[in-house]
Amino acid sequence: MSLINTQIKPFSATGFRQGEFVDVTSEDIAGKWAIFFFYPADFTFVCPTELGDLADHDEELRAMGVEVFSVSTDTHFTHKAWHGSSETIGKIRYTMLGDPTQELSRNFEILRENEGLADRGTFLVDPQGVIQFMEVTAEGIGRNAAELVRKVKAAQYVAAHPGEVCPAAWEEGAETLAPSLDLVGKI
Repeated sequence: MSLINTQIKPFSATGFRQGEFVDVTSEDIAGKWAIFFFYPADFTFVCPTELGDLADHDEELRAMGVEVFSVSTDTHFTHKAWHGSSETIGKIRYTMLGDPTQELSRNFEILRENEGLADRGTFLVDPQGVIQFMEVTAEGIGRNAAELVRKVKAAQYVAAHPGEVCPAAWEEGAETLAPSLDLVGKI
């Protein structure tokens, strides 16, 4: 079952952000755009490259009103240790949520039950708490934060412009489409 256009489930988690432990709940993201960026585990291989790439785009996402949460089934203590020992992870400013109870991973249906780890998945949640975008990749396939930013821009555009849609490879400022009977078979 797809989670697209479904409401996120209530959650509570502790994370690490800029030198402090923080508690985050589903109520804290109400009214905001949010990205939940799940990954298998701290101190691994593809994960730090993805989290570092996302950190490089964090300021741009914040300017767009998007709060980023990376999530693994590690604890917030492990996130702190990783943040302090890796140059790549050390540049992260967004919240790194711990999910040792696997509540978030289960809520987003991204948990590998037999391993206790999250799959590599990205979810964009709109201000109403509805999932607008999701992407799940295999273990060895890293994600691209620039493409994620593009998709967030498209989702925000569509939300702000009812009746319009963004075609493939749409970039901010490019033409959109207004679906109608007149367009059927003409694209």
